[in-house]
Amino acid sequence: MYSHILIPVAFDGDHPTKPAEEIAHILSAPGARVTFLHVMEELPAYAVNYIPEGYDKETRAAIEAALEGKAGNFAKGEAQVIKGHAGRSILDWAEDHGVDLIVISSHQPGLSDYFLGSTAARVVRHAKCAVHVLR
Repeated sequence: MYSHILIPVAFDGDHPTKPAEEIAHILSAPGARVTFLHVMEELPAYAVNYIPEGYDKETRAAIEAALEGKAGNFAKGEAQVIKGHAGRSILDWAEDHGVDLIVISSHQPGLSDYFLGSTAARVVRHAKCAVHVLR
């Protein structure tokens, strides 16, 4: 059983969180913390001028609200939104906060994944804790 479970959440429509939540309920020790984490990628400098003012703040608030809703399904659920590169940020956050299990969704790899690698693959290769991958 695990005492701090991290569920990275991508709001791309391809990775529903319900299966990850079910796994977290099964694998969590009594009193375990479950953290839902979303990593907001930094906008490229050339795109910043085309984004409406306040968009970043509104988007972050909407994401935080969605994550809080998911975290509310756990006694010690919490929501975190951070900025950075998804794979690296998930790994750093997990190590810095004593996570002992990451439950991450994956997808069928495409050609670009073989050259660039997916977020889930990076997490599996470099995590210093257990990783449960959902497909």
